[in-house]
Formats: sequence, C-alpha cells, structure tokens
Amino acid sequence: MTNTKKISTLILASTLVFGLSACSNMSDRDRDTMIGAGAGGVAGSVLTGGSAVGTVGGAVVGGVIGNQVGKNKR
Repeated sequence: MTNTKKISTLILASTLVFGLSACSNMSDRDRDTMIGAGAGGVAGSVLTGGSAVGTVGGAVVGGVIGNQVGKNKR
C-alpha cells in the first residue's frame, strides 16, 4: 500500500470517528431528522441518476419527514 493510500485511509477513519462522536448527545428528534435527511439524499440521488438537485431535494424532504416522525415518538 502506498503512503498516499495509507494517509487517505487514516484521514477517512479519523473523520468517521469524529463524525460519529459528534452525534452522541443528539435528541431522538434530531437523530431522526439526520437519518431522514441521509436516507432522502440517497433516494433522491438514485431516483434522479445522481443529479445534485435531486440529492439535495431528497435530503430536504427526508429531513422534514424524519423531523415529523421524531415529533410523535414517546
């Protein structure tokens, strides 16, 4: 493995660890909003063939749906 690949892998792993630790004190509603936005972004990208507008639109719609689902949990 070349040095560039090793450094890239280390940076990716570090980013993943720090990103996951940032979500540790989120409320359930915030977590549901983020999950909805992520799932919506993926779905929007798939449905529009990778269009940036479709990805962003899907993330927005998914985030709103996730937020509303989180509101009704108890």
